[in-house]
Amino acid sequence: MNTPPPPHTSVRRTRVAALASALCLLVSGCSVFGAADDGPDAAGGSGGGMKVTLVTHGGKGDAFWDLVRKGAEAAAAKDRVDLTYVGDADPAAQADLVRDAVRDKADGIALTLAKPAAMRGPVAQAKAAGIPVVGLNSGIDAWRPTGLLEYFGQDESVAGGAVGDKLDELKAEHALCVVHERGNVALEARCAGVRKAFGGDTDNLYVDGTDMNAVTATIASRLRQDSSIDEVVTLGAQYGLSAVKAVEQAGSGAKVATFDLNKDVVEAVQGGDVQFAVDQQPYLQGYLAVDALWLYRTNGNVSGGGTAPVLTGPAFVTRSNVSAVARFAAAGTR
Repeated sequence: MNTPPPPHTSVRRTRVAALASALCLLVSGCSVFGAADDGPDAAGGSGGGMKVTLVTHGGKGDAFWDLVRKGAEAAAAKDRVDLTYVGDADPAAQADLVRDAVRDKADGIALTLAKPAAMRGPVAQAKAAGIPVVGLNSGIDAWRPTGLLEYFGQDESVAGGAVGDKLDELKAEHALCVVHERGNVALEARCAGVRKAFGGDTDNLYVDGTDMNAVTATIASRLRQDSSIDEVVTLGAQYGLSAVKAVEQAGSGAKVATFDLNKDVVEAVQGGDVQFAVDQQPYLQGYLAVDALWLYRTNGNVSGGGTAPVLTGPAFVTRSNVSAVARFAAAGTR
């Protein structure tokens, strides 16, 4: 799960359709794709005219949410779905975006549950209107109590535990877990998982994730204060890169590991600046969420039977296997 620095994304409509040879792209603030026809697709169903709204807690310009959106757009193109992507880091504003989708009579809504309490009312409104709602990326412990149909993402507690085990393998002794958004349930679960599994000491460091310079400075300051810290664990790709800078500024010997992946982190892993990254496959999360709503409408399918989440991670990307994902990262899909 990743929370980007900017607080608000552009709220524009993204229409997606499959054309015979390519996607027709028009640009007006956001991407808009024009539908070719409403005929049945290759899978035998009909997605023409179906409206899906994807509402995240992500902000504009963050590479992580760009991957989620690209995956959603790819599924919408295949399924001939009219897709609207919107997002806001503020939970009250995100809730309003879900209510907007209900008022717009969306045929399906996909959303993230970074702050589950804020989503309960809007989800109830959607269900009352007969609109199926699926979850992705954050809220794996809250999706069923909130009343969602399906969930696609990473079990953050399990992922954090896997990182803790990895740090033991690497003989680390003192980890600093950098939280860039206080109160985000997924981020807190990651650090809690690290602390539970790791045999060494784990300290949380809370930083202002909206100010990357401040993130670097705060991490560097903590490293100068405590030379026993030998591992910095960040919870988002861009913060991992900030941690690399912070280690250099502090003159620390600490290593850096991060949750989430982007092109720059891939290069940092290849160069040895980042020990490893935990990939939750955000492109896949966006793709599966949109495709699931289409499948539910056209064939009554419910992934996981409505009782189990569909896990998209964690997977470790290290220097030994990074070449397998590098070309996809370069293409902007990993």
